[in-house]
This record gives sequence, C-alpha cells and structure tokens, in this order.
Amino acid sequence: MISFTLNGSAVEVDVPDGMPLLWVLRDTLGLTGTKYGCGIALCGACTIHIDGVAARCCVLPVAAVAGKSVTTIEGIGSVTQPHPVQQAWIDEQVPQCGYCQPGMIMAVSAFLKTTPDPDDAAIDQSITNICRCGTYPRIRKAIHRAASLMGDNGPLPDSTT
Repeated sequence: MISFTLNGSAVEVDVPDGMPLLWVLRDTLGLTGTKYGCGIALCGACTIHIDGVAARCCVLPVAAVAGKSVTTIEGIGSVTQPHPVQQAWIDEQVPQCGYCQPGMIMAVSAFLKTTPDPDDAAIDQSITNICRCGTYPRIRKAIHRAASLMGDNGPLPDSTT
C-alpha cells in the first residue's frame, strides 16, 4: 500500500510501486482531469503539484509520492470559487479543445506562487507545456490576468498547502 495526501485527503492505493502516478490518479482513483499527452513528460498535459511544486506525472512512479501531498486540477478550485488561474482562463477564453488546459493551469498556478508578477520572458522560460491548438497569446494574457487577480486578493493556495 502506498499512502499520500490527495487534494487534502489521505489516500492509500494498492498498486505496483512503479505504476505511473498518472494511471493511479485516472484509473485507480477516478480523477480524470489530469491528462495523458506524450507519455515521456515533455508536453505537460499530466502536470500536477507535489508538495506545491509542478510535476509531470506520466512517468513518475507512484512510490515517489509516498507520504507527500499531491494536488490535481480537481483540487485547486470549484465551479463556484475558481482558482484565480482558472478564472483568468475563463475571462480570456483560453481553451479551444481544452485537452492540455488542466496541466497548463497547474503549471501556471505553481509558477505564479514563485513568480507573482512575471514578464513575458519569465513566462516563456518557465511555462513549457504544449498547446496543440496554439492558444499561446491567450495563455500569456491569462497568466498576466491571473497574476493581477492573485495580487489583488492574495494567492489562493492549493487545497493541500
């Protein structure tokens, strides 16, 4: 059994230690917001937070999160109270197909914790998730909007931190 905290709640899973965390989240725990993209941790569709830090979980063995805090897209906001990054995504109409967006939002929310007022160069350097629809201009605009929202109201932490 592997134990960790998931979106603020303790969980135990009985799966092989080497099973990728992505499949534990999706197939064992039923949290399908985190997506499979490339399978080699390059595209970022599988981005989650581990102890508040963005991590790509498609190649990460579940044993690596034993005793740690994991936050998925399901754990950062709600329909009635979206995380500032989610609200900015809505306001700027970022998604087209939407497939990459949960991972992108997770990457951005972690980034803004450490870089609360980023310039375009910092965004380009740090946000390396891939959007096949090419919504990068709207993504950049939404990141700036989210930074402003977080600055106005203070950052909303992950549900687990």
